[in-house]
Amino acid sequence: MTVRPRDARGDAHGDEPGPFPGAGGDSGADSFAPQPPRDHDVRASDVIAAGVRGADPAEIPGKLCVAACELLPVAGASVSLRSDGMPVQLSASSERAAQLSDIQATLGDGPCTAAAATGAVVVATDLTSGRDVGRWPVFAQEATAAGIRAVYSMPLGNDTVCVGTLDLYRDVPGELTRRELRVAELVAGVMTVALTALSRGEESGPDGDDLWLSGLAAAHDEVYQAVGMIMVQLGVDSDEALARLRANAFAHSRSALDVAHDVVRHRKRFGRD
Repeated sequence: MTVRPRDARGDAHGDEPGPFPGAGGDSGADSFAPQPPRDHDVRASDVIAAGVRGADPAEIPGKLCVAACELLPVAGASVSLRSDGMPVQLSASSERAAQLSDIQATLGDGPCTAAAATGAVVVATDLTSGRDVGRWPVFAQEATAAGIRAVYSMPLGNDTVCVGTLDLYRDVPGELTRRELRVAELVAGVMTVALTALSRGEESGPDGDDLWLSGLAAAHDEVYQAVGMIMVQLGVDSDEALARLRANAFAHSRSALDVAHDVVRHRKRFGRD
């Protein structure tokens, strides 16, 4: 299953290295002719294959995040599943990458959220100034405080369905070249296949339960439980309750999952103002 990024600023599939997205490249019929595999494409496939060889199915998303960091000029990678209300972090290459994923989930904003909503590649090439700061001002502040200056979010799925995102974090501002974008797209495609295979039950318990999602589902269920409890405590609807949960988490430099955990265990109560 191939992820096909769409961007109104131009074609992101040129064969020669160039700024992403859509800058430079040849024009004319020859640029659309089939091209033989290039050395870097072969190397990318080899690194991915070596990274996942012998891994349990549930380990593959994390292995692919590590492979992405080896193949691309990025400092970290994470993968999240799309879900109503809040993305579910599946795996990350490092603690910092996991932190960046948690920040986007807690804020409900950032390149990851935008990519999941549109099903298109979303890039923030400079979180220190300019357009990207204007698009996600709070996320940009949090990301730069964590040492991240650029983010590239790749949708996982096909042309009609986005099941999640592969998020790539860079500690210096910059764009992806066309070659680097192709490699990121390759990793995202393999990630999509892995997630699709897992969701069909290739790692299931004796009763048919999907073991790979059991821990994630339990954690995410706590968010919905907490939202329900906050709705009762404050007399608000679910959207407002989730917004209050996120705001409290951000104000106390915690993740939304952590605060939800405390709410469900009656260690945290939301009172009316």
